[in-house]
Amino acid sequence: MTVAELRQSGFLDQLLSEAGRALQVLGGTMPASRPNPADAVVENAVADAPELTEQEAKHAAGLMRVNHVGEICAQALYRGQALFCRDAAIRDLLLHAAVEEVDHLVWCNDRITELSSRPSIFNPLWYAGSFALGVVASRAGIPYNLGFMAETERQVEQHLDGHLNSLPANDARSRAIVEQMKADEIEHRTTAENHGAAKLPAPVKLAMRFMSKVMTTTAYRL
Repeated sequence: MTVAELRQSGFLDQLLSEAGRALQVLGGTMPASRPNPADAVVENAVADAPELTEQEAKHAAGLMRVNHVGEICAQALYRGQALFCRDAAIRDLLLHAAVEEVDHLVWCNDRITELSSRPSIFNPLWYAGSFALGVVASRAGIPYNLGFMAETERQVEQHLDGHLNSLPANDARSRAIVEQMKADEIEHRTTAENHGAAKLPAPVKLAMRFMSKVMTTTAYRL
C-alpha cells in the first residue's frame, strides 16, 4: 500500500497521532484528568510518624518507578490493542482505560519527583514493546484482546498488593496513589471480563509474568 493510499484510509494519520501521543507520554507532558489522590494526604499523616529515612525514600521511589513503568506499558498496550480493533464499543473501552492509565502515570511521576528520583531510563523501550504486543493482541480477536487486558490488570493488582505491603508505613502519599490505582485496575479487569474476555493459555500467562519480572526488577533500579 502506498503512502497516498495509507493517508486516504486514515491509517497513516492514526500512526502519526499515536507517535505524537507516545512522545507526550514519554515526555511527561500528558495532563491527568483527575486530582492526585496524594493531594488529600498530609505528608506523614500517621500520628507521630517520623519522616522517611533516606533508605525508605529510595525504596519508595523504586516502587513508584516500577508502578510508573507498569502504567507506561498498560498505556501503550491498550492503545496498540485499540489501533486495529474494529468494534467501536470495545475500542472505546480500551481507550477509556488508557486515559485512566495516564492519570496513574502523572500521579506516579509526581511522587517520584517528590522523592527526589526519576522515571526509568528504559521507558521508550517499555512503551515500544508494549505497543507492539497490543497490536499483536488486537489481531487475535476481541475475546483474546480483552483477555490480554484482564490478565494485565490481574497481574498489576498483584504487584500493587505487594507494594502496599512493602511501602514504608509512614509513606501515606505513595499509599494513597497506589490504593486508587488498584481500585482502577480492578475496575478495568472486571469490565474486560464482563465484556467477554477469554482466558489466555497458560504459556502466554507465564510469558507475561516473566516479562513483568524482568521489567520490575530493572525499573526498581533504573
